[in-house]
Amino acid sequence: MRYITTVEDKQYLVEIIDDKHVSVDGKVYEVDFESVSGQPVYSLIVNGKSHEAYAAQGEDNWQVLLRGRLFPITVEDEREKRLRSAAGGGVAETGEFHLRAPMPGLVVTIPVVEGQAVTKGQVLVILESMKMQNELKAPRDGTIGRVRVKSGETVEQKQTLLSVM
Repeated sequence: MRYITTVEDKQYLVEIIDDKHVSVDGKVYEVDFESVSGQPVYSLIVNGKSHEAYAAQGEDNWQVLLRGRLFPITVEDEREKRLRSAAGGGVAETGEFHLRAPMPGLVVTIPVVEGQAVTKGQVLVILESMKMQNELKAPRDGTIGRVRVKSGETVEQKQTLLSVM
């Protein structure tokens, strides 16, 4: 199966060849991908290099935390993409975006306030989980709507932290 995967406004053509091989834009990688104890934590080995990632499915995309960075990722199969394009649909760059916790953790700091203008990539929340501090960043330019958590608060996975309008 072939998928169009969008990460930070860049599209990749991903083809799953078999259970151990994946092609990304024509380059073949040997992979091993396993969930750790049924949690949203995944062990990923690509060409012999080990990575650990958190992945949680949101309402319209995936939230993947890798090396302390949060990536909103959309995945569509080729058929879905063609149908959406024919219908004139696209990824909305307007409306309210809800930043959700990709994993349970402790809110270390929130360096933004309600009503503040933010730019794409700006740190919105620093969340500590498994003794690592993770920067959760704005997926697009906007204005901070309601901030639903406070520094020092413990949050659950998928809990809404704040919104960007």
